[in-house]
Amino acid sequence: MILGMFGLGMGELLVILVIVLLVFGAGRLPEVMGSLGKGVQQFKKGLREPPEIDVTPDEPSTPPNKKDAQP
Repeated sequence: MILGMFGLGMGELLVILVIVLLVFGAGRLPEVMGSLGKGVQQFKKGLREPPEIDVTPDEPSTPPNKKDAQP
């Protein structure tokens, strides 16, 4: 269980939830929890997907023309 992993019992979890309720208020609590859930979903999705590789070159592959250069 996840509570055992962090060493939290039911009492500690209840105190944390009361503090969160006092800080954010009852009206904004569903909004905050929804945002937190979406963030966790995006994090898990990022872990599952391979990273995107940018294949655009930093510099042009052809050397500049000498005709274009001004003396």
